[in-house]
Formats: sequence, C-alpha cells, structure tokens
Amino acid sequence: MIEVKKQSLSEMFSIYFDKRMLKILLLGAISGFPWVLIGSSLSLWLKEDGLSRSTIGWAGLIFGVYAFNYLWAPLVDRIQIPFLTKKIGHRRGWIVLMQIIILLSLVIWSIVNPTENLALVITVGLIIAIASATQDITVDALRIEQIGENEGKSMAAGAAMAVVGWWTGYKLGGVLSLFSAELLQNKGLDNYWQLTFLILSILVILMNVGLMFIKESDNPQRYKKQKENDKLISNKFKNENLFTQFLTWIGGTISGPITSFFKKNGFSIALGILGFVFLFKVGEAFLGRMSIIFYKEIGFSKSDIAIYSKTLGWITTVIFTLLGGLFVIRSGVLKAMFLAGIIMASTNLLFSVLAWSDKSEILFAIAVIFDDIAAAFATVAFVAFISLLVDRSYTATQYALLASIGTAGRTTLASSSGALVDWLNGDWGIFFILTAIMVIPSLIILWIMRNKLKLSEK
Repeated sequence: MIEVKKQSLSEMFSIYFDKRMLKILLLGAISGFPWVLIGSSLSLWLKEDGLSRSTIGWAGLIFGVYAFNYLWAPLVDRIQIPFLTKKIGHRRGWIVLMQIIILLSLVIWSIVNPTENLALVITVGLIIAIASATQDITVDALRIEQIGENEGKSMAAGAAMAVVGWWTGYKLGGVLSLFSAELLQNKGLDNYWQLTFLILSILVILMNVGLMFIKESDNPQRYKKQKENDKLISNKFKNENLFTQFLTWIGGTISGPITSFFKKNGFSIALGILGFVFLFKVGEAFLGRMSIIFYKEIGFSKSDIAIYSKTLGWITTVIFTLLGGLFVIRSGVLKAMFLAGIIMASTNLLFSVLAWSDKSEILFAIAVIFDDIAAAFATVAFVAFISLLVDRSYTATQYALLASIGTAGRTTLASSSGALVDWLNGDWGIFFILTAIMVIPSLIILWIMRNKLKLSEK
C-alpha cells in the first residue's frame, strides 16, 4: 500500500533543501540532455538540410529504444563493468560508460553531412538513443536509492527534482544548441550544426565530473534477495553444472523483477497500471515531436524558439514542477494525475489557436507556458507514482519496465506525427486538436481503476 502523507506548507517546502535533492537534480540533467541531441537538434538539422517532415518524423523511431530498455535492464542491474565498477561503483560505472559512447557519437556527427550520409546520421542517433536509454536505467535506480523506502514525501520531492533536472538538461541543452547553431550560421559557416555538436560534447564531460560527487552505496538486501530467487530456480534442476547455473542466472535476472511486480500489486491492478502508463502521454508526445517543426513553419527563428520554447519554457517548468511536487505530497499522485491529464488536453488546444492566428509572440509565449505547466504536473506525478511502486531488490529493472512502457506509447505511436500532419495537408490546428483527444483514453482507464489502486493518502 502506498502512503503519501499530507504536510504543512513549511514542511513541504523544507524538503527541497535536503542535500540529496541537488544530487537528484544532476542525475535528472544527465538523463534529459541526450533528448536534445536526438530530438530538437537532430530534427532541425535534418529540416535545414532539406529533408521532409515525414522523414524527420520517421527518424524519431530511434526514440523507440526507450520503450524497450527494460529488456536489458536486468543485465544493468546485475552485470558489473570491468574496472569502472570497482573504481566508482556499479551505478556510476554504467553511467560513465554510456556517457563515453554518447561523446564519441557526437564526434562522429561533427564530421558527417546528413544529405550525403543520412543512414549514418540516423545510425549514430540510434546509438545515442541506446546509450541514453541504458543510462536512464541506472540513473533512475541511483536516484531512487538516494531516498529511503519509507520516505514518502522525500520520494515525491525527489521525483520533482528529477523532473526539474531532466528539463534543465533538455531545455538548457536546447538553448545552447540553438544559439550556438544560429551564431555559427550567421558567421557564414556551412557546417554550423556539426560544430554545435562538438560544443555540446563539453556538457557531457562536465556532467561526468559532477557525477563523481554523487555517492553510491551497496545494498546487501538487494543481492540477498536476488540470490534467494536464483536458489528457488536452481532447486528445480536435478544436477548443477555450468549450463544449469547459466539458466538459473538468466531465469532469476529476467523473471525475478516481473514476478515481484505482479505479486506486490496484484494481477488486475498491475495490468491496469501498465495500460494507463502506456497511454498517459501519447498526446503530449505527438505535440512534442512536431512542435519545433511547427514553430519553424509559422515563421519563428531558432533564437525565437530558444527564448520562448527553451529558456522561458525551462523557467516555467522548474517553478511548476516544484509546485507540482508539493501538490503530489499534499493531495496524492492519483489526484495529481487526473489534474495533469485534464490540463494536458486543454493546453494542447492553445497550439490550435496559435496555428490559426497570425504570427504572434504573445500567443507563442502563452502556449509554451501553459504546455510546460501541464507537462510539469504530469511528469512529476508520473515519476512519483512509478517510483513508489518499485521493489528495491529490482529497482533498475522495475522502474525501467514501467518507464519504458510509458515511453512505448509516446515513441512508437508518435513516430507517425509527421505523416499525420502531411495527411492533414499541413493543418496544424486540427493536428493539435487530435493530440488533445489522445489524452482521454488514459484518463478513462485511470477512472475505472481508481478504486482498485490502494493509495492511502493522509
């Protein structure tokens, strides 16, 4: 049973001054930054090199790896990285390895031309996505393990800080990306995007330096429970040899986290949770995938997008994510998710107004602000919800399973966003109305199972 206790305002605000929250903020930034690379930066790079909206939309299929990172999450939970694990710890070792892969990928991007080597550009983007998705597995585990199992309000606050960190990495990384690209373009450099990726690689290095200040502690209980589960499987074999030991390890690695999840939540509730998680942010993903293309097509420059969508959006997101965290602490995740879903559907309609109006910086700012408010509330409630559900014996795997199922809805379905705009003959207004409608199915599922979710909110 999940307990989210109500606190006084002063108690709720004080939780953000816990030093662990600063560490969680950095972990969130490490997780969010790669989305700048394979999201807005890659999309605009391909757009400015003359590729079609449909091509850009389908290129977004590389985000699909986030939907399946739970498949190798058990390996991340158990396999140790040679040298790195002993030197800096199990979780941090995995993060640093993935950061090195991302860094090398940026170097490759800096020397290729997408019109001549589109397959290579997309392949490198896929490598970045795989490294980022793998990194997220252990980032989320390390974040959750910074908080005690019975610290409900700290978990909600930590979820808020993780979201703030994610958007900090994503938004400020986007600001650096867009301003750098425009500055280099204005200087007459044809390879301005390639040089921008080299600039962004500096952020990767700085994040790894900051990571070294986050302590990682071993969890003996995790290893003990994993071994107990392995023993239950090994007892089913008559003889013990290298082959049966391998089968035992594979079985325990894969089946343990899944069995634990269904036992902890109950079969019907578990299925309801999975269905809700899959659909909750589909509409937001459709909007997000095409938003930067929409801004460009209605006449906004890269610097306009950087100021309104990235800088202003980041400030709004930080403020309302922290407020959203307080709302979750005080009212509980269930009410927060209902409110967030309704706001998400409503704010998407503002983009229809923007699409059907003349170019207006005021309308642009309003649409971005309210969209970021909705995203802030939705994300912090979502992260707190699944963080409270995981079993600490399989932290990385269970969180990755839930998060990746949510990502599956956003990435696999939203990859057709560009094709949908083309099918609508570029009618952005109708497109955004459809994204608002996409939120409704998840709210219906949440409403149906609301009494089955045993949430005790005090």
